[in-house]
Amino acid sequence: MAEELPFHLQGNFAPVKEETTAESLEVIGAIPQELRGLYVRNGANPPSGTSAHWFMGEGMVHGVRLEDGKAAWYRNRYVKTPILADPDYQRISATGEIDRSASMANTHVVGHAGQILALEEGSFPYALDSELETIGSKDYDGKLTSAFSAHPHICPVTGEMLSFGYGQLPPYLTYLRVSADGKLVQSEEIEVPGPTMMHDFMVTEKRALFMDLPVVFDLQAAIEGTMPFKWSDDYGARIGIMPRTGTNSDVVWFEVNPCYVFHAMNAWDEGDKVIYDVCRMSEIWREAGDMMGGDTDLTLHRFTFDLSTGNVKEETLDERGMEFPRVADARVGQKNRYGFSLAFDESAGGGAPAMAGHYKLDLAKGTTELHSAGAGRNPGEPVFVLAEGADPDSDEGYVMTFVYDSAEDKSELVITDATNFSAPPIARVKLPTRVPFGFHGSWVPGAG
Repeated sequence: MAEELPFHLQGNFAPVKEETTAESLEVIGAIPQELRGLYVRNGANPPSGTSAHWFMGEGMVHGVRLEDGKAAWYRNRYVKTPILADPDYQRISATGEIDRSASMANTHVVGHAGQILALEEGSFPYALDSELETIGSKDYDGKLTSAFSAHPHICPVTGEMLSFGYGQLPPYLTYLRVSADGKLVQSEEIEVPGPTMMHDFMVTEKRALFMDLPVVFDLQAAIEGTMPFKWSDDYGARIGIMPRTGTNSDVVWFEVNPCYVFHAMNAWDEGDKVIYDVCRMSEIWREAGDMMGGDTDLTLHRFTFDLSTGNVKEETLDERGMEFPRVADARVGQKNRYGFSLAFDESAGGGAPAMAGHYKLDLAKGTTELHSAGAGRNPGEPVFVLAEGADPDSDEGYVMTFVYDSAEDKSELVITDATNFSAPPIARVKLPTRVPFGFHGSWVPGAG
C-alpha cells in the first residue's frame, strides 16, 4: 500500500500545476467602485508536487486586479528565483557564504515605495511588477546583508517599512529600517542568546518589539530536510522593546511565560506602557517538523509592558482558536478598536488546519463576531481594507480573501462588508482555477 500523503500535499493544500491568466472575470454581487488596486497573496507551490513541510515549496503569488467595479484579471505566477530554476541550487557555498537571493519567496507579499515585494524570512525580498512578473532579488543597493523578514510592518505615519532578519549563525538578529522612498537607512544587530526562529515582530509609533521565544534552530532536522526548528525547554522566553531608531544597548527585555507567536495583531504606545496583542501558542514543534506539535492552546493574548517599572501583564482576550490576525493598514502601530482573524474549526481534527471563517474582534466592547464561509467553503487570511474617507479606527471597509469551494474545486475572491460582517459577501469574483491554501497577502492600492 502506498504511503499516505501528508496533509499539505492533499486536497486544496496541494500545489496547482500551471500558471494561469484570465481576464474580465465573472462577479456575483457588486464590487465597490472605490476598490481600485490589486489583491495579491503568496504561498508555497512546489512544482515537483512534493515538499517536506507545508512551509516549504517554491513561492507562487495569486492576484486579482479590481478597477471600476470590475475584476479585470486573475494571474498566478511563480516568483522566479534560483531555487525555482534549479531545485538543487546550493544556498550555502563550500566556504560558508550564504546566497540570500536563493529564496523560496513563498510567505508574504507587500507593496512599499512603489514596488511589490515577495517575501520569505531567510532571504532577500523579490521585486515583482504590477502584473506579478519577477523583476529580481532586492538588496537595497548592496546595503542589505542579512535575511529580511516575511513580516515587515509599514508605519502609516512615516511610511517607513520596519523589518528584521534572523539567522542560524551570528548575527542571530538584525533590525532593519527602510525609508518611505525605499532606501535601507538602518541595519542594527540585536543580541540574542541563540538561533531563535522569529517569524514576526511588531512596531508602535515610537518602538520596535522583538520576540525571543523558545523555538530554536535544529541542525539534525536541517540535515534531514524538514523544518529545521524545534521547541526548547531551556531557551527561555522574552520580548524586547527598543526605540525605533535605537540600537542594541537601548533594548529593554521582559521575561514572559514560555510560548510561541507566529503572528502579531498589533501594538501601540500608552505613555510608558506598550500594549501588544498576538495569537499565542502555548508550545509548538516538540518534534521538529510537526505541524502543531502536541496539545497546543491557541488564543488571542495581550501583553502589557510597563517600561517605567519593568513589569509585564499577560491576559487572554479570546480563547477561540484563531490565527493570521490583521488590522487596517492605517492602524499599524496605533491603538486599534477592530481586528480580524482566521477562524479555525477546532472539531475538524486530522492534523491539518481547518479554516472555517473569519472573526471580527471589537476590542473596545470585548465582543467577537463570526463570518462563516459556508459549508464546503474554506477562506484564507482576512485582509481589511478601509473604505474611502473612513475613520482609520472604524470598521467601515471591506474584508478580502480567497475562498476555496470544494464542490466546484475552484476558488473565488470574496469581499465582505465589515460593518455587516455576518451577512453574505457583497461580491464574489469567480476564478478559473483553485488557489491552494497559502499564507499572507495584501491589498495594494493602484498597483498599475
